[in-house]
Amino acid sequence: MLELGVAGLTLVAIIAYGVLGGADFGGGIWDAAAGGPRKAEQRNAIAEAMGPVWEANHVWLIFVIVLLFSSFPSAYSALSVALFLPFHLVLVGIILRGAAFVFRAYSPESARALGPSPQARRWGAIFGAASVITPFLLGMCLGAVSAGGIRVGPGTVSLEGLPWLAPVSLAMGAFALAMCAYLAAVFLAYETSGELREDFRSRALWAGTAVVGLSVLLLPLLATQAGHLWEGLLRPRTLPVIAVGVGTALASGWLLRARRYRLARLTSILQVACLLAGWGLAQYPYLIYPDLTIYDAAAPEPMLRFILFTLPLGLGLLLPSLWLLFRVFKGKVV
Repeated sequence: MLELGVAGLTLVAIIAYGVLGGADFGGGIWDAAAGGPRKAEQRNAIAEAMGPVWEANHVWLIFVIVLLFSSFPSAYSALSVALFLPFHLVLVGIILRGAAFVFRAYSPESARALGPSPQARRWGAIFGAASVITPFLLGMCLGAVSAGGIRVGPGTVSLEGLPWLAPVSLAMGAFALAMCAYLAAVFLAYETSGELREDFRSRALWAGTAVVGLSVLLLPLLATQAGHLWEGLLRPRTLPVIAVGVGTALASGWLLRARRYRLARLTSILQVACLLAGWGLAQYPYLIYPDLTIYDAAAPEPMLRFILFTLPLGLGLLLPSLWLLFRVFKGKVV
């Protein structure tokens, strides 16, 4: 039961990163895709929305990594070997995003009529490219873990080809990219007004259409290339969660069309949370299918017990700090 408790907390952290980090990646995607007569205003709105709080969302990724290497060390070791290349590209993407975001903000600008300087445009291109590549890679890694291309034996890790480049992994990468874009556009539609809000509403509707289309494409790939995950999605414990995710996705699209942005934001968050929770339930009991389960990879009980006892103390410091950060920088000025 201790293993399940820590695994459940890890899944909650993945969901938090999927929602908050996903919205940040999506902001970078729309920064790269900014266009039309309000191109500069769109990028300013994205920068203001992300502001000084966006980098704090990576705390959830760090939380996942710490839980993984302390609670499931053999899984952490196997993933570090098997996914060495895509994981390092993800790290490079995260670093480049942060550096480019700051360097662009402090780049010298030409006269207002001429727009940003060439230096600022170069950093903006790097920021946008890293924002597109990173969530795509994370989705590919998720597909590789679920599809059975990583084999773990006693003291060995082997690959069946390049599992992160398998069709199902590429489809999951594209799905993650579209989901991040959708989430960010919904958030930005809520935080803006006037014609700018209509720009982001239109982008959210297009991204939502892409999410639906990629879902249709992904289903047969799961059935043929990730049979364990497909069967897990159809289990009684998983179906209600997936059904809620589908329902909130439909509700989110309808609410966007009705211009009810606050509720659309809430349902889009629930949509992502349910989809990731459904993936976790379908993947159970495997951390790396088909060779490594939660129980096989778990650390000794004293370590798991220590983690579960100390986590409330750490979260007691982390959560109020994050709440204060968002309250200060995202709260309405009266």
